[in-house]
Amino acid sequence: MVVNKNFIVCLAGLPASGKTTFAIILKKNIEKKFNTYKVKIVDPDIIRQSITPNKFDYRSEPDVRERNLTEIKKELQKGSIVISDDLNYYTSMRHDLKKLADDIKIHFFIINISTPFEMCLKWNKLRGKPIPNKIIKKINRKFDNFGKYSWDYPEAIYDISRIHDLNKEIEDLVERIKNKVNTSKETLDKGKNLKEISNLDNQNLDKITRVYVGKLLQNSEFISMKKNIIKTRKLFVKLYKNKFLKESEIAKSFKEFLEKRLSILISEKLL
Repeated sequence: MVVNKNFIVCLAGLPASGKTTFAIILKKNIEKKFNTYKVKIVDPDIIRQSITPNKFDYRSEPDVRERNLTEIKKELQKGSIVISDDLNYYTSMRHDLKKLADDIKIHFFIINISTPFEMCLKWNKLRGKPIPNKIIKKINRKFDNFGKYSWDYPEAIYDISRIHDLNKEIEDLVERIKNKVNTSKETLDKGKNLKEISNLDNQNLDKITRVYVGKLLQNSEFISMKKNIIKTRKLFVKLYKNKFLKESEIAKSFKEFLEKRLSILISEKLL
């Protein structure tokens, strides 16, 4: 049960995907919306530098991971909002952060920075290849897909290479996060019937996604994918159950989910 209003944001994505840029803008926007809270970006690269300056040594990674989690836990216990600016490419890595959130009784949000592998290699080259390409390739190969567990699905997915106004996207994201944090707290404070609220939200989720699929299948381009689209809709409803999405957010989140799972592009006109 969530009782505190600070929270943790878990960024997950390949090296050179734009996570640090995203984290810096996200921090500024959170500070505007949650102006009574300290916002801390925890970047394990800083820890690596302190252990093995100017080189990557895989043997030091367990120590880096332990120190990273210790720092995150310390900041959360102080009441800070924490952004984990890490790869978080294994489910186990994301679960370590989820467990911290559960222990402290705070919200946990995953943000997938889904910039394509080829673009990450290109950006890495422009930066002078600070990360060996073979490491990016290895992480891309080992990246655990989301959705195996109900808790392990992103609040939002961003391909930064396709976003024209990143600040606006992040402003909208922070507004959604604020609404969820406030809704949860108000529900507890006022003793509302959480089960009734969840049932209503899930009915909206089911109805809006069904309508969206109906519109999508009116386009001949997607008819051949009908079976996979319907299957993906069922998975989306299962994963987003009880997430308290506003009606205006459901179609957008479902669109992002379909595009990611089925590797397709859907016109904004359907929203």
